[in-house]
Amino acid sequence: MKTNELTGRVALVTGAGVGIGRATALRFAQAGAIVGVHYHTSKAGAEEVVQTIRSEGGQAHLLQGDLTREGDANEVVDQLVEKAGRLDVLFNNAGSPVKYTTIEACSLELWHTVFNVNATTTFLVTRRAIPHLRGSKHACIVNNLTLSIQTGGAGGGGVYAAAKGALQVMTRTLAKELAPAVRVNAIMPGVIATQHHETFSTPAKMEEYRRQTLLGRNGVAEEVAQAVLFLASDAASFITGAILDINGGRFMR
Repeated sequence: MKTNELTGRVALVTGAGVGIGRATALRFAQAGAIVGVHYHTSKAGAEEVVQTIRSEGGQAHLLQGDLTREGDANEVVDQLVEKAGRLDVLFNNAGSPVKYTTIEACSLELWHTVFNVNATTTFLVTRRAIPHLRGSKHACIVNNLTLSIQTGGAGGGGVYAAAKGALQVMTRTLAKELAPAVRVNAIMPGVIATQHHETFSTPAKMEEYRRQTLLGRNGVAEEVAQAVLFLASDAASFITGAILDINGGRFMR
């Protein structure tokens, strides 16, 4: 097996109907994985991902659930394990800013919603997945963060950045708690041209981001997917507790 392949492994991708989740589910399948394609509301996109994987000779399972609900999160993991027989890779991708606002203007209800959508979902799915991952010889978790953790979430994204910051801490905590059985890492994407920015960034803002990026452009979802595949594969067998920047040089730590 090549080190960047996932042949015979079972991978769950949350929020796989659009953007980075979609690109990663397709890339995992191309690398030989059996893919659990989860969605909450993006049914058409998730169905298209499953159909594409199957049309190319791969295996995929469609999974629906509101991951902020414990029962749904448990069911998504359980269904995939029941259908595929195991779980080797978990990509916690599902999340959203929900609504941009300053912290001063943020209601308690919105605060809870943003943390539920971005942090609680990862907690619930990961907790359910851990016993299954422990049974794999190649177990790994990859969490999807955001560059706004570093930049402070200016422009109304501060609550989202705070929720994703919780995931950064969770990533390193899990890396310690689950070692050596499960590797746990995270990606920290910069500005990636996906539906996320179509919703939350104006064309003028996207151009500003482009100018701030050393490589002279914003990223695309497929580039992030390739990085997730790397962390999920044996090519990253000695990497855990790491945060991988994917931002074209817009920010350097």
